[in-house]
Amino acid sequence: MAGRCGAMAAGHWAGPGRGCASRWLRGCRLSPAPPAARRAHAGAADRLQREYDAVVIGAGHNGLVAAAYLQRAGLRTPVLEKRHVLGGAAVTEEIVPGFKFSRASYLLSLLRPQIYTELELQRHGLRVLPRDPYSFTPLLEDRSPPRSLLLGNNMAQTQQQIAQFSQKDAQVYPEYEAFMEGLVSALDPLLDAAPVDTAALGQGSLLQRLSALRSLWPLLRAACPGTAMQVSPHLSPPGLALGRQLPRYYEVLTAPISKILDQWFESEPLKATLATDAVIGAMASPHTPGSGYVLLHHVMGELEGRRGAWGYVSGGMGALSQAIARAAAARGAHIFAEKAVSHVLLGRDGQAQGVVLQDGTEVRSKLVLSNASPQITFLELIPQEQLPKDFVRRIQQVDTRSPVTKINVAVDRLPSFLAAPNARDGQPLPHHQCSIHLNCEGTHLLHQAFTEATHGHPSSRPMIELCIPSVLDPGLAPQGCHVVSLFTQYTPSVLADGQHWDEQARNAYADSVFDCIEAYAPGFKVSVIGRDILTPPDLERIFGLPGGNIFHGGMSLDQLYFARPAPSYSGYRSPVPSLYLCGSGAHPGGGVMGAAGRNAAHVALKDFRHL
Repeated sequence: MAGRCGAMAAGHWAGPGRGCASRWLRGCRLSPAPPAARRAHAGAADRLQREYDAVVIGAGHNGLVAAAYLQRAGLRTPVLEKRHVLGGAAVTEEIVPGFKFSRASYLLSLLRPQIYTELELQRHGLRVLPRDPYSFTPLLEDRSPPRSLLLGNNMAQTQQQIAQFSQKDAQVYPEYEAFMEGLVSALDPLLDAAPVDTAALGQGSLLQRLSALRSLWPLLRAACPGTAMQVSPHLSPPGLALGRQLPRYYEVLTAPISKILDQWFESEPLKATLATDAVIGAMASPHTPGSGYVLLHHVMGELEGRRGAWGYVSGGMGALSQAIARAAAARGAHIFAEKAVSHVLLGRDGQAQGVVLQDGTEVRSKLVLSNASPQITFLELIPQEQLPKDFVRRIQQVDTRSPVTKINVAVDRLPSFLAAPNARDGQPLPHHQCSIHLNCEGTHLLHQAFTEATHGHPSSRPMIELCIPSVLDPGLAPQGCHVVSLFTQYTPSVLADGQHWDEQARNAYADSVFDCIEAYAPGFKVSVIGRDILTPPDLERIFGLPGGNIFHGGMSLDQLYFARPAPSYSGYRSPVPSLYLCGSGAHPGGGVMGAAGRNAAHVALKDFRHL
């Protein structure tokens, strides 16, 4: 994204800063990346070879993880990325000079702990900055000062905060946390294995059928840990309580999150704050059935052993992708930026035999793993006649609606909230490191914002998650300045009456978001130096996210596990022999998790040994 100062296709330069070291910035140009970002990384191969054991399409974090595991097992593997920077949606880009943004994804929690250790990511430069407290919800109300809700790791302090709104809710909150922890622990084993191959259970030799039975263990551990223990004492159960709690847990997975939260709590600010994790990234309301699973998906992770914790990556999310890339390169993987794949190379028998780049270069391989979305992989990179018609129809019908507009903002001072004014010296306060939830006084506001979007209109009072990573990572911005991430919804991909997200529509929506923030933190608008506006079409165009959907497809129950990306193809293998899906469109879904890349690599390695 490049252009002169002023309104851009997806960004806007507001002029020189006033309160920080960026005052000298004048006559700037929005730059796509510093020159160093155009190189994959120091360990990249100088020259692309014409033949490998495996090829990975796309250097998103899952693709990089897959390549690291393939190369770790001895398979010569390149990663081919079309953009100038590695990481897919997990990138750091200097959109406004001097300000380094986690341009798309912006927080870390879900990355599987095995990947940290097995790829030695800390040794390769990954540094995570945990947040405590982690959630701040200021209110707009007719009292001075307005109240706010601050949640952190200290349970006693969190209960004191909740007690402002309800003593009952404060008392029951630890029980709610334990209840959700039990369900998350039960589901955890399902993340690190391919879904059960139901077809294989009834096919092949007796030995093959017995081998297929092994895929049932994660599912048994999740649903019936007591039974799993009786069958095999070597399986560590996630807790015998799941068997007894199964009806309640089933309700969490299938009911609207508003119903679940109403059963536990009475205070609206608490319920709305918790509900944000159930709808974030989803074209869904708190009243949408099945929204409870999305909440679980966002509390499944951990940082430094603390379940459900989220943190910033030092250097931005691109630093995570670079650490994974270094881990892969250290084992011999070849990683290239600006190498766009045109199509998958197929043999006469329909088997994947490599890829063809847009410049016509052929790269042959025995395996091909695609980190691209299912839509790009199967509807663009493979001839339709090579795929079953039912499969193509299934991929075309995947719900990829996105409510998300991400706005990256450069500011010359910290926002000062009416509910928690800044200190005189302007230094960060504890709440500044949090995910700051705006327009979350009640779940009705979230539903209202959703309803407007379903009619083709951007929310007039959108749900806003505001993060300021430079509070814990000052190197992201010039001294005294900060980078602000605004994850906002709901904005439809297609506007009412056939309108498009042109420059005027983008800026009008961003202005309305800034007006909302101004109501909570007067002075925010005058602190803005520059902004980068990414609507759903922008997220699709830049990052290849189908429909702008950050998960490569909705995380509703009908698009998970057995059905992700399509029934009978949930185990990473595709209808095309030797072609595997390793991105967020595969099990277990979206988020910076790495599980799809790791799992797909293991499946592909198993097949490779039988070639």
